[in-house]
Amino acid sequence: MIATISSAQEKKTFTLNDVIPGGDNYFNLVPKSMPGLQWWGDICVRTDIENIKKIDTKSGKESILVTLEEVNEALKNGKMPYKLTGHIKPLRTLMAASLPWGDRNVITFTQYDDRTPGQKYMIWYDFSKKKIVNLFNLQGEGPTNFDFCKENGYMAYTIGNDLYVAHEGDFSSMVNPKVTGNQQQEKDVVYGQAVHRNEFGIMKGTFWSPKGTYLAFYRMDQSMVTDYPQVNTTARIAELVPDKYPMAGMTSHKVTVGIYNVKDGKTIYLQAGDPTDRYFTNISWGPDEKSVFVIELNRDQNHAQLVQYDAVSGQKIGVLYEEKHTRYVEPQHPLIFLPWDDSQFIYRTQRDGFNHLYLMDTKTKLKGEWKTGKDSEDQYCEYLKTIPLTEGNWLVQDVLGFNAARKEIIIASTEISPLQTNIFSLNVKNGKRTLIGMEDGTHQAKLSASGTYLIDYFTSNNVPREISILPTTGKKGTTLFTATDPLKENYNLPEITVGTIKAADGETDLYYRLIKPVNFDPNKKYPAIIYVYGGPHAQMIHNTRFYDARGWDLYMAQQGYVMLTVDNRGSDNRGIKFENCTFRHLGTEEMKDQVQGAKFLQSLPYVDADKIGVHGWSFGGFMTTNLMLTYPDIFKVGVAGGPVIDWQFYEVMYGERYMDTPQANPEGYKESNLRLKAGNLKGRLEVIIGGMDPTCVPQHSISFLRACIDAGTHPDFFIYPEDGHNMMGRDRVHLHEHITRYFLDHLK
Repeated sequence: MIATISSAQEKKTFTLNDVIPGGDNYFNLVPKSMPGLQWWGDICVRTDIENIKKIDTKSGKESILVTLEEVNEALKNGKMPYKLTGHIKPLRTLMAASLPWGDRNVITFTQYDDRTPGQKYMIWYDFSKKKIVNLFNLQGEGPTNFDFCKENGYMAYTIGNDLYVAHEGDFSSMVNPKVTGNQQQEKDVVYGQAVHRNEFGIMKGTFWSPKGTYLAFYRMDQSMVTDYPQVNTTARIAELVPDKYPMAGMTSHKVTVGIYNVKDGKTIYLQAGDPTDRYFTNISWGPDEKSVFVIELNRDQNHAQLVQYDAVSGQKIGVLYEEKHTRYVEPQHPLIFLPWDDSQFIYRTQRDGFNHLYLMDTKTKLKGEWKTGKDSEDQYCEYLKTIPLTEGNWLVQDVLGFNAARKEIIIASTEISPLQTNIFSLNVKNGKRTLIGMEDGTHQAKLSASGTYLIDYFTSNNVPREISILPTTGKKGTTLFTATDPLKENYNLPEITVGTIKAADGETDLYYRLIKPVNFDPNKKYPAIIYVYGGPHAQMIHNTRFYDARGWDLYMAQQGYVMLTVDNRGSDNRGIKFENCTFRHLGTEEMKDQVQGAKFLQSLPYVDADKIGVHGWSFGGFMTTNLMLTYPDIFKVGVAGGPVIDWQFYEVMYGERYMDTPQANPEGYKESNLRLKAGNLKGRLEVIIGGMDPTCVPQHSISFLRACIDAGTHPDFFIYPEDGHNMMGRDRVHLHEHITRYFLDHLK
């Protein structure tokens, strides 16, 4: 695939402020969108600043449902459901409003109290009656982690480490016990928030039952976890900011799952046994609210069990499915019951080599027999009748929902290409898949309540952005919005090529993205830079705008560099064997593949083979540093951002999944410990970190500097005080100015 973005000499040159998020002109040069689209049942609506409009699914014509003026009039002069102790600020926009009930003319939104800082109200406005029909105070300062249940009208939220629910009036109910006095252990207990450092697909800590009778929630005890001493340097005298950070091989937190009864306010906990060195993931509910399902893992993360619990007593009912792998098992998705048959649910697993859907039948019990998957290192045991719904050398990325009338599942997958996400309807009975929308590009979708329609957000290298309403039958729909690309139209941009090279194993195809310099001259010799990530759960090349090239990549092409990115083995969306070949020795196979990329560059007649640099962040910072130290004769200049230096300093869940513990895998940790390679540095290497990085903590880079001093080598070092793992806003522009200067100074 070749995309000649532009070669017109009369077009303008661009700056980092044009192409880096946080830059003054960045948002003027990205393709426009159509924000605020959502579903009101099966009716598409668009929330905007001044109004909310209904959109006809066939014609795309808009008509106003409600205005900001009338909502503010009701807030100011309308009758309230109860006498307020505070005063609600007027709304400035309706962008954040939602319409949760398809059969009610009600919008919901939150707004702050005008008199009490940080105090927020949840408000329901009936636009047919033009009145506030319900509101309640989200009691406490700075509420967050909102989880609204439309079935019962309750809002769950957290303040600090505490969990609350609110429904009416000025007072909320605290779900967890109130901490009094100097109970340090209880102060280290967190309720209702994501646990296990957001691994295993965990992005929230509360889970409403289907009818809103119960609220399941996480309780995380961190009292036994070591504090990492982050430092705030903005105070008059720098202050210690402790951060609970369980490092690989060290004591981790303990998690339990509570069930809160909304009616009587009582809480029970699942009787799962001792939570030490266990992970409780992917919580879900049975349709009748009688059962809670949890996917549980051991600390080694090589044995997963789908466990059913009684929601009233908390007692364990039984194990429905088990899976073991010689390397690791990584569940990331809760089970989902079919809306037309509450005895069957969908389970997702990589046991056959790729992430696929399996239908499990709770009515048909099996005695359980261990079998080997198509991935020969995977074993599984089914205690329910199970049939595969999808299969093949591609993976299901998401389940968007159902069209119950047609008994279809709406899925996103890589079936067409690992560089794309496409939407399909999947017939549960016969397995037939029907493409929804264009075959080209990358698609994201929002499904209507019945699953009859979806909003399709489509982009590719050739289509800046297109938004449509599509029927899930696969037929043609209605285009709502088509964007142009101001950067492509007005600026002189480089040629971008996507192709494949062979991995270091000589067999596996790896995708690459090559960017030639602006105003390319085939008779010149150009320096080259490899931009690398290379780790799990990330893919750098997609069929999107510029094939996912970042603004900095384009800018460096304008500065006269050839830019290359290779998605090496170990990265995402290519199946479990492609990913887990790096197990217990992170960096080794990945670097071999990046060296193949460097050799590819050296084979190009217009690349200066002696001037190859490398840059990456996070896992990419680890890769950059490692490549500079392991292959110093190939890579002459590197900029490593937020790098892992020694995996024993990284957190338990991610680190131990891919490396095991330092105690169990000492050779693997030694092999990937970059402090031990500090003496190999020959070229110019700069390490850049955020001063309060909570992900790759500063100990990584500081200990590396000490090792370099001891070894007599001289890396450069730059720190962004108070920043975290990534730089944002103006700091992000400054960061890329700094990286650019380093390469211009040392690789030209």
